Amino acid sequence: MRLNILITASEAVPFAKEGGLADVVGALPKYLEARGHDVRVVMPRYYKVDRERYQLRQLPGVLVVPMGIIGNMYCGVYQGTMPGSSVPIYFFEHEDFYGRDSLYERDNQGYLDNDNRFIFLSKASLELCKMLQFTPDLVHAHDWHTAAVPVLMNTWYRHDHHLAQAASLLTIHNMQHQGSFYEGAMDVLGIGWHHFTFLELEMDDQVNLLKGGIYHATMLNTVSEGYAREIQTPEYGWGLEDVVRQRSDVLSGILNGVDYHEWNPEEDRLLPANYSASDLSGKAICKGELQRALGLPQREDVPLIGMVSRLVKQKGIDVLAQALPRLLELDIQLVLLGAGEPWAHFYFGGIAADRPDRFACRIGYDNSLAHRIEAGCDFFLMPSAFEPCGLNQMYSMRYGTLPIVRATGGLDDSVQNYNAADRTGDGFKFWNLDAGALFDTVGWAVHTWYHDPEGIAVLRKNAMAKRFTWENAAEKYERLYLEGMRRKLGEERFQQVLAERSPKRKAPRRKSEACQPSA
Repeated sequence: MRLNILITASEAVPFAKEGGLADVVGALPKYLEARGHDVRVVMPRYYKVDRERYQLRQLPGVLVVPMGIIGNMYCGVYQGTMPGSSVPIYFFEHEDFYGRDSLYERDNQGYLDNDNRFIFLSKASLELCKMLQFTPDLVHAHDWHTAAVPVLMNTWYRHDHHLAQAASLLTIHNMQHQGSFYEGAMDVLGIGWHHFTFLELEMDDQVNLLKGGIYHATMLNTVSEGYAREIQTPEYGWGLEDVVRQRSDVLSGILNGVDYHEWNPEEDRLLPANYSASDLSGKAICKGELQRALGLPQREDVPLIGMVSRLVKQKGIDVLAQALPRLLELDIQLVLLGAGEPWAHFYFGGIAADRPDRFACRIGYDNSLAHRIEAGCDFFLMPSAFEPCGLNQMYSMRYGTLPIVRATGGLDDSVQNYNAADRTGDGFKFWNLDAGALFDTVGWAVHTWYHDPEGIAVLRKNAMAKRFTWENAAEKYERLYLEGMRRKLGEERFQQVLAERSPKRKAPRRKSEACQPSA
């Protein structure tokens, strides 16, 4: 059945990216389109979204956005196309809200008007349906930035011609960030203060947009099954675990996919040499070139461990810092690429200066270097405190670079721990978030490297054969959309819609007609 789907988010690859959210919004619509659906995507036009580069054209007129006590606000709408597809993407042009160099913050401090910026995005997304005369079957919102969408659909737009019958799905990419603002944001939402209760939008005397979205959305999901379970616990729920548990009947987890056109060692143009599971000679070349480029001794006989990460506590950077001096007593090499908290820049930069024979650090982000680290390393380290999905462990497996991960969220779901007895698995896992567990697991991997090369070969073969495809994820999202429609419409009306949209088959000719010879 062909569905009309509106996807609204704050970022999308390749236009603007801060995290994994952008990867999902950049990939999923293309695979939904391939399954026959009418998909539209909406997001802000930040400064970094170049109108000429992406051949954006401005739609006639302006979009009027009701902003409660502020009154009506206005924006221009630009239309483009998601690369590699014919999926239309619409950008809201509003200089005061989105004419900024960064998406959410400056100097690690969120913009003071983020509440208005993203309430505007949520309302504009729904108003756009009226401008386009587009009637979605389901509106797919992402994280706190558009969590107001299901709230608005159940309140302000509940009788709207284009939206009254639409279901909603809220995907939670990171429970830590909830969109919590002063209570006056209720007047901007304009839905009435009777929704400012502990059941809906109120939390600690503030408006919590994610909480409201969780309460109002028809369906909920996260980006791994493990994270869907974890956010129902105090350790990972960030104060909303009870709200999530109350809606657990509509909660599921769908692991993100990987773009194997970009992440494929057999064709990756960013590598000094390509290779495959059947011929790993190119991987040895990648290792030597990476060591040379980063100033490490060029040794084939030492395990090289890589890490590409935001340097923040969520990624376990504090635990790595505690373990690093002891790790560098092992006969290993370790490379780190990333940026984040200032203390981490100074700390890891200092260690790199002191131990250039064992440790190399590059502050910032370099896509080419990230690809070369994936290809040139023997192991890839991800000691995350929590990880809703994670993508680097999936990239690493495709490149024959064995992941060493903390068993949380999507890392636990996607990596199978090595079992030396029966030669199964594709990586190494630890559970406790402490420097001792991290050191012991790296030590286990390194010991395997030096003393069980046959085991390493089996692990690489298993890892490189594993696939996490967007085709599979898109099929699961489609089933989730249909379930949302069923819950929104009721079983009888849902079955009517299915029947109305099912392809009409011509009645078969009678046998006598089928056998009648032509004149």
